[in-house]
Amino acid sequence: MRRSARPIPPIAGTPGLPEPPGPRGLTTKLRTARGRSTASQKWLERQLNDPYVRAAKQQGLRSRAAFKLMELDDRFHMIRRGSRVVDLGAAPGGWSQVAVQRGAAAVVGVDLLAMDPVPGATILQGDFNDESMPAQLEALLGGKADLVLSDMAPNATGHNATDHLRIMALAELALDFALQILEPGGGFVAKVLQGGSERTMLDRMKRHFAQVRHAKPPASRKESSELYVVATGFRPGSPSAK
Repeated sequence: MRRSARPIPPIAGTPGLPEPPGPRGLTTKLRTARGRSTASQKWLERQLNDPYVRAAKQQGLRSRAAFKLMELDDRFHMIRRGSRVVDLGAAPGGWSQVAVQRGAAAVVGVDLLAMDPVPGATILQGDFNDESMPAQLEALLGGKADLVLSDMAPNATGHNATDHLRIMALAELALDFALQILEPGGGFVAKVLQGGSERTMLDRMKRHFAQVRHAKPPASRKESSELYVVATGFRPGSPSAK
């Protein structure tokens, strides 16, 4: 795994967003663990004590992950009013919600899973790797995309090397797709794991984008190794990295 040469700068807290959990740990315990595994018990307790989970419910957001995109956008200003946005692996719809709320004119979410409609967005159930998908999305957007988002991650195996390879494979596929559908000057955001992108992917991105950065938003759990790679200033005329 490649290590980043410099520490990832934190993203400052956003007014109106929940503060990350304090150092005291869990404050609510489930009264009974009958019928639950230890892992299930811990997950439920973590959910009960997660301020982002509570805030998401209060604000009608589909998931706590919506706050990750809010925090990234507050720092990098990726979602511009009137922009066209594609949300890959969109279920359950939190990132599509944020894109709509922040003024995107057209938002299309794509996922293999069926999901409830997101007001203001178009939701497609299908595989973004299908050959027909770029043309289909451009028709729905009314042109090429200004921003491609990917919060996709495979189910964790618990084996760090395997999980890193699997999530990087998804990120590579998302990048391949973004290079086909992005408008000049557009942006790309994808989830990776701690240590940053693999060198080959990072080199490709630097050839195609004016700026490539990593960030870990406060809404990412401290114990999680996830990071986000944020690329802006798409240059379609750049040499191919394939």
